[in-house]
Amino acid sequence: MSVIGSGGVEENLAEIERATAPPDDSGRAEKNIAGRSGRGRRGSRNRDGLAGVLFIAPALIVVVIFVLLPVISALWVSVSDWSGKGSPLNANYAGLDNYQNLLTKPGLAQRDLATSLRNNMYYVLLVVPLQTILALLLATTLNRRRLRGKGFFRSAFYFPSVTSSVAISIVFLFLFNASGVVNAVLAWFGINGPNWFADPRGVGHIILGLFGVDSAAPPAWLADHDLLGLSWWQWLSGPSVAMCAIIALAVWTTSGTFMLMFLAALQDIPEDVEEAAMVDGTTSWQRFRAVTLPALKPTLFLVLTLGLIGTWQVFDSIYIMSQGGPAKSTLTPAFLSYQTSFQNGKWGQGAAIAFILFAIIVIFSLVQRFVMRDRTKLARRRRIATWEGK
Repeated sequence: MSVIGSGGVEENLAEIERATAPPDDSGRAEKNIAGRSGRGRRGSRNRDGLAGVLFIAPALIVVVIFVLLPVISALWVSVSDWSGKGSPLNANYAGLDNYQNLLTKPGLAQRDLATSLRNNMYYVLLVVPLQTILALLLATTLNRRRLRGKGFFRSAFYFPSVTSSVAISIVFLFLFNASGVVNAVLAWFGINGPNWFADPRGVGHIILGLFGVDSAAPPAWLADHDLLGLSWWQWLSGPSVAMCAIIALAVWTTSGTFMLMFLAALQDIPEDVEEAAMVDGTTSWQRFRAVTLPALKPTLFLVLTLGLIGTWQVFDSIYIMSQGGPAKSTLTPAFLSYQTSFQNGKWGQGAAIAFILFAIIVIFSLVQRFVMRDRTKLARRRRIATWEGK
Protein backbone atom coordinates (compact mmCIF):
# COMPACT_ATOMS: atom_id res chain seq x y z
CA MET A 1 0.00 0.00 0.00
CA SER A 2 1.51 3.32 -0.99
CA VAL A 3 2.24 5.98 1.63
CA ILE A 4 1.91 8.80 -0.83
CA GLY A 5 -1.68 9.81 -1.32
CA SER A 6 -3.43 10.96 -4.45
CA GLY A 7 -2.94 14.70 -3.75
CA GLY A 8 0.42 14.88 -5.37
CA VAL A 9 3.98 14.44 -4.24
CA GLU A 10 4.53 18.03 -3.09
CA GLU A 11 1.38 18.18 -1.01
CA ASN A 12 2.13 14.85 0.64
CA LEU A 13 5.67 15.96 1.47
CA ALA A 14 4.31 19.15 3.06
CA GLU A 15 1.92 17.12 5.23
CA ILE A 16 4.77 14.84 6.33
CA GLU A 17 6.91 17.87 7.30
CA ARG A 18 4.09 19.39 9.31
CA ALA A 19 3.47 16.06 11.05
CA THR A 20 7.10 15.53 11.95
CA ALA A 21 7.93 19.18 12.83
CA PRO A 22 8.66 20.02 16.53
CA PRO A 23 5.88 21.82 18.46
CA ASP A 24 5.66 25.61 18.05
CA ASP A 25 6.65 27.44 21.28
CA SER A 26 5.75 30.93 20.07
CA GLY A 27 2.48 31.02 22.06
CA ARG A 28 4.19 29.79 25.18
CA ALA A 29 6.97 32.34 24.70
CA GLU A 30 4.41 35.14 24.38
CA LYS A 31 2.75 33.97 27.58
CA ASN A 32 6.10 33.87 29.35
CA ILE A 33 6.93 37.38 28.15
CA ALA A 34 3.50 38.65 29.28
CA GLY A 35 3.96 36.99 32.66
CA ARG A 36 7.41 38.50 33.09
CA SER A 37 6.13 41.97 32.08
CA GLY A 38 3.21 41.66 34.52
CA ARG A 39 5.58 40.69 37.32
CA GLY A 40 7.81 43.57 36.26
CA ARG A 41 4.95 46.05 36.49
CA ARG A 42 3.95 44.73 39.89
CA GLY A 43 7.53 44.94 41.05
CA SER A 44 7.79 48.51 39.76
CA ARG A 45 4.60 49.46 41.57
CA ASN A 46 5.89 47.88 44.77
CA ARG A 47 9.15 49.79 44.46
CA ASP A 48 7.26 53.04 43.85
CA GLY A 49 5.08 52.36 46.88
CA LEU A 50 8.13 51.66 49.02
CA ALA A 51 9.76 54.86 47.80
CA GLY A 52 6.60 56.82 48.66
CA VAL A 53 6.54 55.36 52.16
CA LEU A 54 10.18 56.28 52.66
CA PHE A 55 9.52 59.85 51.53
CA ILE A 56 6.58 60.40 53.90
CA ALA A 57 8.13 58.46 56.78
CA PRO A 58 9.90 61.50 58.39
CA ALA A 59 6.73 63.63 58.37
CA LEU A 60 4.65 60.67 59.55
CA ILE A 61 7.03 60.01 62.44
CA VAL A 62 6.91 63.68 63.48
CA VAL A 63 3.09 63.71 63.37
CA VAL A 64 2.84 60.49 65.40
CA ILE A 65 5.35 61.58 68.06
CA PHE A 66 4.36 65.24 68.46
CA VAL A 67 0.63 65.18 67.57
CA LEU A 68 -0.99 61.75 67.84
CA LEU A 69 0.73 60.53 71.00
CA PRO A 70 0.17 63.82 72.93
CA VAL A 71 -3.52 63.77 71.94
CA ILE A 72 -3.88 60.19 73.16
CA SER A 73 -2.04 61.08 76.38
CA ALA A 74 -4.28 64.10 76.95
CA LEU A 75 -7.35 61.94 76.38
CA TRP A 76 -6.11 59.53 79.02
CA VAL A 77 -5.40 62.40 81.42
CA SER A 78 -8.98 63.67 80.96
CA VAL A 79 -10.35 60.36 82.30
CA SER A 80 -7.76 59.87 85.05
CA ASP A 81 -6.84 61.43 88.40
CA TRP A 82 -3.33 62.47 87.38
CA SER A 83 -1.90 65.07 89.76
CA GLY A 84 0.80 66.36 87.45
CA LYS A 85 3.57 64.41 89.16
CA GLY A 86 5.22 61.42 87.56
CA SER A 87 4.04 59.73 84.42
CA PRO A 88 0.37 60.03 83.39
CA LEU A 89 0.44 56.32 82.61
CA ASN A 90 0.70 55.59 86.34
CA ALA A 91 -2.49 57.55 87.15
CA ASN A 92 -5.71 55.82 88.15
CA TYR A 93 -8.70 55.62 85.85
CA ALA A 94 -11.42 58.04 87.02
CA GLY A 95 -14.02 57.45 84.33
CA LEU A 96 -16.10 60.45 83.31
CA ASP A 97 -15.83 62.23 86.66
CA ASN A 98 -13.96 65.21 85.19
CA TYR A 99 -16.59 65.66 82.49
CA GLN A 100 -19.44 65.27 84.97
CA ASN A 101 -17.96 67.94 87.25
CA LEU A 102 -17.92 70.32 84.31
CA LEU A 103 -21.24 69.51 82.64
CA THR A 104 -23.69 68.03 85.14
CA LYS A 105 -22.63 68.81 88.74
CA PRO A 106 -23.54 72.32 89.95
CA GLY A 107 -20.51 74.10 91.30
CA LEU A 108 -17.69 76.50 90.53
CA ALA A 109 -16.20 74.32 87.80
CA GLN A 110 -19.49 74.24 85.89
CA ARG A 111 -20.06 77.98 86.29
CA ASP A 112 -16.54 78.78 85.08
CA LEU A 113 -17.01 76.58 82.03
CA ALA A 114 -20.36 78.21 81.25
CA THR A 115 -18.87 81.68 81.73
CA SER A 116 -15.98 80.89 79.38
CA LEU A 117 -18.36 79.46 76.75
CA ARG A 118 -20.58 82.54 76.97
CA ASN A 119 -17.65 84.92 76.59
CA ASN A 120 -16.15 82.95 73.70
CA MET A 121 -19.54 82.63 71.99
CA TYR A 122 -19.93 86.42 71.77
CA TYR A 123 -16.29 86.68 70.70
CA VAL A 124 -16.94 84.28 67.81
CA LEU A 125 -20.23 85.92 66.82
CA LEU A 126 -18.54 89.30 66.48
CA VAL A 127 -15.03 88.52 65.27
CA VAL A 128 -15.81 86.04 62.48
CA PRO A 129 -18.32 88.23 60.56
CA LEU A 130 -16.37 91.45 61.12
CA GLN A 131 -13.01 90.07 60.03
CA THR A 132 -14.56 88.34 57.00
CA ILE A 133 -16.39 91.47 55.83
CA LEU A 134 -13.36 93.69 56.40
CA ALA A 135 -11.05 91.26 54.60
CA LEU A 136 -13.42 91.03 51.61
CA LEU A 137 -13.79 94.81 51.50
CA LEU A 138 -10.02 95.32 51.52
CA ALA A 139 -9.51 92.64 48.86
CA THR A 140 -12.09 94.12 46.48
CA THR A 141 -10.56 97.56 46.99
CA LEU A 142 -7.04 96.36 46.22
CA ASN A 143 -8.26 94.40 43.20
CA ARG A 144 -9.23 97.55 41.31
CA ARG A 145 -7.18 98.16 38.21
CA ARG A 146 -6.77 101.90 38.59
CA LEU A 147 -5.65 101.80 42.23
CA ARG A 148 -2.12 103.11 42.67
CA GLY A 149 0.33 101.87 45.26
CA LYS A 150 -1.19 98.39 45.49
CA GLY A 151 2.03 96.89 46.82
CA PHE A 152 2.22 99.42 49.64
CA PHE A 153 -1.39 98.91 50.70
CA ARG A 154 -1.09 95.12 50.57
CA SER A 155 1.96 95.23 52.82
CA ALA A 156 0.35 97.75 55.17
CA PHE A 157 -2.86 95.74 55.57
CA TYR A 158 -0.99 92.45 55.97
CA PHE A 159 1.63 93.79 58.38
CA PRO A 160 -0.46 93.31 61.59
CA SER A 161 -0.87 89.61 60.76
CA VAL A 162 2.88 88.96 60.83
CA THR A 163 3.66 91.17 63.81
CA SER A 164 4.20 89.56 67.20
CA SER A 165 0.92 89.10 69.04
CA VAL A 166 2.66 90.08 72.27
CA ALA A 167 3.77 93.42 70.83
CA ILE A 168 0.33 94.16 69.37
CA SER A 169 -1.39 93.23 72.63
CA ILE A 170 0.81 95.63 74.59
CA VAL A 171 0.09 98.41 72.07
CA PHE A 172 -3.65 97.82 72.47
CA LEU A 173 -3.27 97.96 76.24
CA PHE A 174 -1.97 101.51 75.86
CA LEU A 175 -4.59 102.43 73.26
CA PHE A 176 -7.51 101.27 75.40
CA ASN A 177 -6.15 102.55 78.68
CA ALA A 178 -8.40 104.82 80.76
CA SER A 179 -6.31 107.78 79.59
CA GLY A 180 -5.37 106.24 76.25
CA VAL A 181 -5.84 107.31 72.66
CA VAL A 182 -9.26 105.68 72.21
CA ASN A 183 -10.82 107.54 75.13
CA ALA A 184 -9.14 110.75 73.98
CA VAL A 185 -10.78 110.42 70.56
CA LEU A 186 -14.15 109.63 72.18
CA ALA A 187 -13.77 112.78 74.30
CA TRP A 188 -13.72 114.88 71.09
CA PHE A 189 -17.33 113.81 70.55
CA GLY A 190 -18.34 114.40 74.18
CA ILE A 191 -18.25 110.70 75.10
CA ASN A 192 -16.71 109.70 78.41
CA GLY A 193 -14.90 106.47 77.55
CA PRO A 194 -14.81 103.59 80.03
CA ASN A 195 -11.83 102.06 81.75
CA TRP A 196 -11.82 99.28 79.17
CA PHE A 197 -9.87 96.49 80.82
CA ALA A 198 -11.42 97.11 84.25
CA ASP A 199 -15.08 97.19 83.20
CA PRO A 200 -16.85 93.78 83.46
CA ARG A 201 -20.26 95.07 82.37
CA GLY A 202 -21.85 93.31 79.43
CA VAL A 203 -22.71 95.40 76.40
CA GLY A 204 -26.06 93.60 76.13
CA HIS A 205 -26.98 94.60 79.68
CA ILE A 206 -25.87 98.18 79.01
CA ILE A 207 -28.10 98.38 75.92
CA LEU A 208 -31.04 96.84 77.79
CA GLY A 209 -30.46 99.37 80.57
CA LEU A 210 -31.09 102.17 78.06
CA PHE A 211 -34.60 100.73 77.61
CA GLY A 212 -35.29 100.66 81.33
CA VAL A 213 -34.24 97.07 82.13
CA ASP A 214 -32.38 97.21 85.42
CA SER A 215 -29.43 94.84 85.75
CA ALA A 216 -29.85 94.73 89.51
CA ALA A 217 -33.44 93.48 89.17
CA PRO A 218 -33.68 91.54 85.88
CA PRO A 219 -36.94 90.00 84.69
CA ALA A 220 -37.89 86.95 86.70
CA TRP A 221 -38.43 84.72 83.65
CA LEU A 222 -34.78 85.31 82.73
CA ALA A 223 -33.29 85.19 86.21
CA ASP A 224 -35.13 82.06 87.42
CA HIS A 225 -33.94 79.74 84.62
CA ASP A 226 -30.36 78.65 84.10
CA LEU A 227 -28.11 76.68 81.76
CA LEU A 228 -24.88 75.13 83.09
CA GLY A 229 -25.21 77.16 86.26
CA LEU A 230 -25.70 80.57 84.56
CA SER A 231 -29.10 82.22 84.39
CA TRP A 232 -30.54 83.20 81.05
CA TRP A 233 -30.05 86.83 82.05
CA GLN A 234 -26.32 86.19 82.45
CA TRP A 235 -26.19 84.41 79.08
CA LEU A 236 -27.74 87.53 77.48
CA SER A 237 -25.14 89.87 78.93
CA GLY A 238 -23.27 90.18 75.64
CA PRO A 239 -19.53 90.71 75.42
CA SER A 240 -18.04 92.73 78.23
CA VAL A 241 -16.47 96.12 77.68
CA ALA A 242 -13.05 94.54 78.17
CA MET A 243 -13.85 91.82 75.62
CA CYS A 244 -14.78 94.49 73.07
CA ALA A 245 -11.20 95.78 73.14
CA ILE A 246 -9.89 92.24 72.55
CA ILE A 247 -12.39 91.81 69.70
CA ALA A 248 -11.04 94.98 68.06
CA LEU A 249 -7.53 93.54 68.36
CA ALA A 250 -8.55 90.23 66.76
CA VAL A 251 -10.33 91.86 63.83
CA TRP A 252 -7.40 94.18 63.14
CA THR A 253 -4.75 91.46 63.23
CA THR A 254 -6.52 88.70 61.27
CA SER A 255 -8.20 90.62 58.46
CA GLY A 256 -4.91 91.02 56.56
CA THR A 257 -4.36 87.28 56.21
CA PHE A 258 -7.88 86.64 54.96
CA MET A 259 -7.57 89.65 52.66
CA LEU A 260 -4.76 87.90 50.78
CA MET A 261 -6.89 84.77 50.38
CA PHE A 262 -9.77 86.77 48.93
CA LEU A 263 -7.42 88.78 46.73
CA ALA A 264 -5.92 85.62 45.22
CA ALA A 265 -9.41 84.27 44.55
CA LEU A 266 -10.54 87.56 42.97
CA GLN A 267 -7.59 87.53 40.58
CA ASP A 268 -8.56 84.02 39.43
CA ILE A 269 -12.00 85.16 38.28
CA PRO A 270 -11.95 85.43 34.44
CA GLU A 271 -12.24 89.00 33.22
CA ASP A 272 -14.54 87.88 30.41
CA VAL A 273 -17.27 87.02 32.91
CA GLU A 274 -17.29 90.45 34.51
CA GLU A 275 -17.04 92.17 31.11
CA ALA A 276 -20.04 90.18 29.89
CA ALA A 277 -21.98 91.26 32.98
CA MET A 278 -21.01 94.89 32.33
CA VAL A 279 -22.22 94.60 28.73
CA ASP A 280 -25.57 93.35 30.06
CA GLY A 281 -25.90 96.64 31.94
CA THR A 282 -25.47 95.38 35.49
CA THR A 283 -24.45 97.66 38.34
CA SER A 284 -21.39 97.14 40.53
CA TRP A 285 -23.48 95.66 43.33
CA GLN A 286 -25.27 93.29 40.93
CA ARG A 287 -21.95 92.07 39.52
CA PHE A 288 -20.59 91.59 43.01
CA ARG A 289 -23.65 89.65 44.16
CA ALA A 290 -24.21 87.54 41.03
CA VAL A 291 -20.66 87.05 39.71
CA THR A 292 -18.05 87.70 42.38
CA LEU A 293 -19.63 86.12 45.45
CA PRO A 294 -20.50 82.77 43.76
CA ALA A 295 -16.92 82.55 42.48
CA LEU A 296 -15.59 83.28 45.97
CA LYS A 297 -17.69 80.62 47.69
CA PRO A 298 -14.83 78.07 48.18
CA THR A 299 -12.55 80.81 49.55
CA LEU A 300 -15.35 82.14 51.74
CA PHE A 301 -15.86 78.67 53.17
CA LEU A 302 -12.12 78.42 53.92
CA VAL A 303 -12.01 81.84 55.57
CA LEU A 304 -15.05 81.15 57.74
CA THR A 305 -13.71 77.75 58.77
CA LEU A 306 -10.29 79.10 59.72
CA GLY A 307 -11.89 82.04 61.50
CA LEU A 308 -14.24 79.79 63.43
CA ILE A 309 -11.43 77.51 64.59
CA GLY A 310 -9.12 80.38 65.47
CA THR A 311 -11.68 82.35 67.47
CA TRP A 312 -12.72 79.35 69.56
CA GLN A 313 -9.05 78.74 70.38
CA VAL A 314 -8.20 82.33 71.40
CA PHE A 315 -5.58 82.31 74.16
CA ASP A 316 -2.55 84.56 73.68
CA SER A 317 -4.35 87.91 73.73
CA ILE A 318 -6.41 86.83 76.76
CA TYR A 319 -3.27 85.73 78.60
CA ILE A 320 -1.40 88.96 77.88
CA MET A 321 -4.15 91.57 78.18
CA SER A 322 -6.61 90.43 80.84
CA GLN A 323 -5.82 87.01 82.35
CA GLY A 324 -9.55 86.29 82.11
CA GLY A 325 -10.58 89.37 84.09
CA PRO A 326 -12.18 91.58 85.13
CA ALA A 327 -14.61 89.36 87.04
CA LYS A 328 -14.00 86.53 84.53
CA SER A 329 -15.64 88.58 81.78
CA THR A 330 -12.87 87.69 79.28
CA LEU A 331 -12.40 84.08 80.37
CA THR A 332 -12.32 81.64 77.44
CA PRO A 333 -12.25 77.82 77.36
CA ALA A 334 -8.65 77.72 76.12
CA PHE A 335 -7.45 79.99 78.91
CA LEU A 336 -9.64 78.15 81.44
CA SER A 337 -8.02 74.86 80.41
CA TYR A 338 -4.57 76.38 80.98
CA GLN A 339 -5.61 77.96 84.26
CA THR A 340 -7.23 74.78 85.59
CA SER A 341 -4.24 72.62 84.68
CA PHE A 342 -1.14 74.73 85.26
CA GLN A 343 -2.33 77.09 88.00
CA ASN A 344 -4.86 75.01 89.93
CA GLY A 345 -3.21 71.61 89.40
CA LYS A 346 -6.42 69.93 88.18
CA TRP A 347 -4.89 68.29 85.13
CA GLY A 348 -7.72 65.89 84.40
CA GLN A 349 -10.30 68.64 84.49
CA GLY A 350 -8.16 70.91 82.32
CA ALA A 351 -7.73 68.17 79.72
CA ALA A 352 -11.50 67.56 79.80
CA ILE A 353 -12.12 71.25 79.06
CA ALA A 354 -9.78 70.98 76.07
CA PHE A 355 -11.70 68.03 74.63
CA ILE A 356 -15.05 69.75 75.24
CA LEU A 357 -13.69 72.68 73.24
CA PHE A 358 -12.54 70.27 70.53
CA ALA A 359 -16.04 68.80 70.30
CA ILE A 360 -17.57 72.28 70.03
CA ILE A 361 -15.23 73.21 67.17
CA VAL A 362 -16.02 70.00 65.30
CA ILE A 363 -19.78 70.50 65.70
CA PHE A 364 -19.68 74.11 64.52
CA SER A 365 -17.48 73.18 61.56
CA LEU A 366 -19.92 70.46 60.50
CA VAL A 367 -22.86 72.84 60.84
CA GLN A 368 -21.06 75.44 58.75
CA ARG A 369 -20.25 72.82 56.12
CA PHE A 370 -23.92 71.82 56.00
CA VAL A 371 -25.12 75.41 55.69
CA MET A 372 -22.63 76.31 52.96
CA ARG A 373 -22.98 73.10 50.94
CA ASP A 374 -23.40 73.40 47.19
CA ARG A 375 -27.16 73.21 46.75
CA THR A 376 -26.85 73.04 42.95
CA LYS A 377 -24.85 69.82 43.08
CA LEU A 378 -27.15 68.46 45.77
CA ALA A 379 -30.23 69.10 43.63
CA ARG A 380 -28.50 67.49 40.64
CA ARG A 381 -27.68 64.39 42.69
CA ARG A 382 -31.28 64.15 43.84
CA ARG A 383 -32.55 64.38 40.27
CA ILE A 384 -30.11 61.67 39.17
CA ALA A 385 -31.17 59.46 42.10
CA THR A 386 -34.83 59.98 41.23
CA TRP A 387 -34.17 59.19 37.56
CA GLU A 388 -32.25 56.04 38.45
CA GLY A 389 -35.05 54.97 40.81
CA LYS A 390 -37.52 55.18 37.96
